Amino acid sequence: MASSVLHSPSVQRIIVNNDLIWVLTLLLVTILLFINGKLRMDVVALLVIVVFVLSGTLSLEEATRGFSDPNVILIAALFVIGEGLVRTGVALKLGEWLIKMAGDSESKMLVLLMLTVAGLGAFMSSTGVVAIFIPVVLSVSARMKSSPGRLMMPLSFAGLISGMLTLVATPPNLVVNSELVREGLSGFGFFDVTPVGLVALLLGIGYMLIARFWLVTPADETGAIKNSRRTIRDLIRDYRLSGRARRLAIRQGSPLIGHRLDDLQLRERYSVNVVGLERWRKFRRVMVPVTGTTEFRARDILLIDMSAAEIDLREFCSEQRLEPMILRGEYFSERAQDVGMAEALVLPESELSGKTLREVAFRSRYGLSVVGLRRRGELVEGALTDLALELGDSLLVIGDWKKIRQLQQQKRDLIILNLPAEVDEVVPAHSQAPHALFCLALMVAMMLTKEIPNPIAALIACLLMGKFRCIDMESAWKAIHWPSIILIVGMMPFALALQKTGGIALIVEGLMSVAGDRSPRVMLLCLFALCAIIGLFISNTATAVLMAPVGVAAAQQMGVSPYPFTLIIAVAASAAFMTPVSSPVNTLVLGPGGYKFSDYVKIGVPFTLLIMLVSVLLVPLLFPF
Repeated sequence: MASSVLHSPSVQRIIVNNDLIWVLTLLLVTILLFINGKLRMDVVALLVIVVFVLSGTLSLEEATRGFSDPNVILIAALFVIGEGLVRTGVALKLGEWLIKMAGDSESKMLVLLMLTVAGLGAFMSSTGVVAIFIPVVLSVSARMKSSPGRLMMPLSFAGLISGMLTLVATPPNLVVNSELVREGLSGFGFFDVTPVGLVALLLGIGYMLIARFWLVTPADETGAIKNSRRTIRDLIRDYRLSGRARRLAIRQGSPLIGHRLDDLQLRERYSVNVVGLERWRKFRRVMVPVTGTTEFRARDILLIDMSAAEIDLREFCSEQRLEPMILRGEYFSERAQDVGMAEALVLPESELSGKTLREVAFRSRYGLSVVGLRRRGELVEGALTDLALELGDSLLVIGDWKKIRQLQQQKRDLIILNLPAEVDEVVPAHSQAPHALFCLALMVAMMLTKEIPNPIAALIACLLMGKFRCIDMESAWKAIHWPSIILIVGMMPFALALQKTGGIALIVEGLMSVAGDRSPRVMLLCLFALCAIIGLFISNTATAVLMAPVGVAAAQQMGVSPYPFTLIIAVAASAAFMTPVSSPVNTLVLGPGGYKFSDYVKIGVPFTLLIMLVSVLLVPLLFPF
């Protein structure tokens, strides 16, 4: 009797309903914790897994299924690839090109900025791209004497739109693609989302060219960090290095070939100081550190600092069979990625005090060359090699940035007074930039063929970046944004729990009651609006995790293709323009742009509505119902 009651349909519906109430309550508590912010989002996600297992709602295998999801591996690998592009200077070079091309035109800067950020964000973390370009925007704004707020919002919008340009551009795309695969369907192609993204990008550029005038804030209220640090150009001016640099190529038959720098005594014989060396490696020239034991080769190019007269240089080149090379601009500042520069102060009780640079073998000892000296505030002219050092002398040293960092940590005989601002932009593997671009291109090519699974293609690219020294293992682990990974893994059980307890069916039933008897386009509109509303409270990735099963189920109920429904969810998840907490991209520019919460509402809501209308019209043309 008891058994028959327990398994009767009415009682079964009550049990399911109670389970659903529990899951929805847990979802509401999770959202409130996200909004409150006292607990980290990844901690909340882990608590969700624990609660689901302890409550019996999901088994251990079901609750932890996200850890084995291939897309989690893919997202982690994409973080590493993005870091490889940063470490090799690819992103930095784009920023430099941006400043050069934009000139003093704010409109041109805005267009180029959004195009560049969106293009780069299509293949690496949009959060990382925006972080890279924030200093660029601050620098440009200072030069143009305009408010950074007029460019920071376009920067974040471009970062979000980049998620609509390729399949791997943002986690929400991979989440909805994974849902299709889980349903036994073929996923999206690499560029299937691109047409929507390109239209959104063009609309975004046009919109921000107008909306930027609504974002004018007084310069002193922007919260922008003003850069008062000295630059390499300042050091060049203070130590009067301008015009002292020369580039000399070693020709075949030169008596320098095969000899070490210390053995040649070039300072004593010609008053020249070799501070850098360009050498051919794998079809390109790279800068190599110079020490006393450096042995010269044919085709090497010497970077020398000299104070001798021009006739001495000609004599030097003639005797040593050297060929003067073109030196454009101020070499030391133009090659800041390769040649470091800093001021060092002689400390009290330093063993260097009272000794000459030659006696202490300064270059062999520290791997750096002294090219300038100030004593009691006055610049010391002439040769420095045989000048006895005194307490309080300021030395200007040139050499490899790694050696300068080592000297900074030593703090026994010398202390680094300050590092020039350029040190913040030095990338540790800039010579490997071509390899990083090759790895990126190879990954995209493998994904386009569809012969190799996307996670494997990304892992191959990661391994090749390690092989080519674009990134090391420590940097790779640090590059992965583990809170984002844990957030995705922790939110995945909600989708399964809602499905098991009838939550997905309930949401679909509600959507069907509103749009079921109307055109599928109305359903697309409802799905986009629901994603936008949920995205006000939780991240766009978590929104995609929750809504992807809803889109598939709604399509099945209406008897139409699930592709337009899932694609609209991916686009809506990326269209997180309305609040500063909807995406880390928005949060990053909040302070530097001097924005208030209302600024995102004022600018983001109209643009979200615009993207919604355009997407509802465009998506069915790409993927018919």
